[in-house]
Amino acid sequence: MPNALAYLMLLAWPLVSLILFRRLPLERAILWCIIAGYLLLPPLAEFDLPLVPDMDKFAIPSVMAFLLCACVLRKPVPLLPRHPAAKLLTLLFVFGVIPTVLTNGEPILFRRIANSDPIIFLTDQLPGLRWRDLGSVIINQMIVLIPFLLARRYLSTPDAQRELLLALMIGALAYSIPSLIEIRFSPQINVWVYGFFQHDFSQMIRQGGFRPIVFLPHALWLAFLMTSAVLATVALARGSHGKDRLCLALAAAYLFAVLVLCKSLASQAYALAFTPVIALAPLRWQLRVALLLGGIAVAYPVLRNTGLVPTEALVAQAEAISAERAHSLNYRFENEAQLLARAAEKTWFGWGGWGRNLVRHEETGQILSIPDGRWIIVFGTFGWLGYIAEMGLLTVPLLLLAQAARRAPRGNVSPYAAPIALILAANLMDMLLNATLLPITWMCAGSLLGYAERLRYPGLFDRKPALFGGAQALVTGIARPEERSIL
Repeated sequence: MPNALAYLMLLAWPLVSLILFRRLPLERAILWCIIAGYLLLPPLAEFDLPLVPDMDKFAIPSVMAFLLCACVLRKPVPLLPRHPAAKLLTLLFVFGVIPTVLTNGEPILFRRIANSDPIIFLTDQLPGLRWRDLGSVIINQMIVLIPFLLARRYLSTPDAQRELLLALMIGALAYSIPSLIEIRFSPQINVWVYGFFQHDFSQMIRQGGFRPIVFLPHALWLAFLMTSAVLATVALARGSHGKDRLCLALAAAYLFAVLVLCKSLASQAYALAFTPVIALAPLRWQLRVALLLGGIAVAYPVLRNTGLVPTEALVAQAEAISAERAHSLNYRFENEAQLLARAAEKTWFGWGGWGRNLVRHEETGQILSIPDGRWIIVFGTFGWLGYIAEMGLLTVPLLLLAQAARRAPRGNVSPYAAPIALILAANLMDMLLNATLLPITWMCAGSLLGYAERLRYPGLFDRKPALFGGAQALVTGIARPEERSIL
């Protein structure tokens, strides 16, 4: 169980957020409020408030960033994108959960029939969804979208995109120190600080050593953070010169060494595949690669249902590297097959929350399959409607940016947009295996969508929006972001 310090950190984060917004330019304040919260706040600890979603390390920083930006600084935060497709997907993401709630009102019962007696014994049940759950689910969807909306408005200029890449690099460099400690001495920092271990310790043991986790939900999350940081640092090095380029190249090499020590084959593969693309390929080719991978990620459920994914061949390839990795991959595929069969019973709107999408023993209710990939979680919970909304909202920025960049004059496209697109594409591919949908993922997607809209609709953000109009800050001592420079 989390100790008192864990809950104190959650309670203190609004104050930390206020300090960040008082002392940093708006773009940096948004970035560090969300990224630092993700890196430092305790996992699993949460405040269970009535009629609203659980407030945890993901929700609290996002909500505070929005409130401070829109209500304190009085900076505009448009709630809907300008492009019709993105606008439709946003509305579908938030309100598409309504049919899910309305079609899952019945509880799921687990019954046991005694051999000597025809009486049926009720052993357990999962509750049905009610009207009171509808508001909580919609609010949760809105909170999830906050980093996306903030990034679309304030992290979509070339300078702000560079800030995003810098934040990923600096955050990973700082995180590398506790990571190396855990690699050497075993994952214990969360136990030392917050009084509990957040996952199955056996999964942190790999190749005769340890995988670091620090304050994140799983070691795979940390490994992907290092992958993102490697790609971000390489992108920054490509845009630099002289000593700055050398320092950034050394930082990228160091982060890649830490990534190798994290012992995650998939994350290492992403880094090895995308690093030369970011370092050498033209920006338009980077966007094409990102768009291709995004299309594969979106189409994966169809490919999986039709048997076009060569699961046996992939497991065989993994076995050539390591029997342990092959077992892990095969376990994922077997669970996917069971969960797909479960999802097929409610294809369009899914099973809703409370773990109703999981495969369970019909008598005891014991969970028999565990979902790993984000796609199968969304597909089982919200059906095709929810899957199209979420994955569409994450991939449509890649499509819109590729179209806008093709029309833009050569040399007029941000040099940082394509690397962010590749980081997002790598994340989408990783979501096929792991549930690594993070606020950082949404910020990357929002930044790309906002930049694509800037190219498509010149002067879009120069007009005063109707929502949360851009009046001056009301709090004394908070400087307006436009008066400060961004590195």
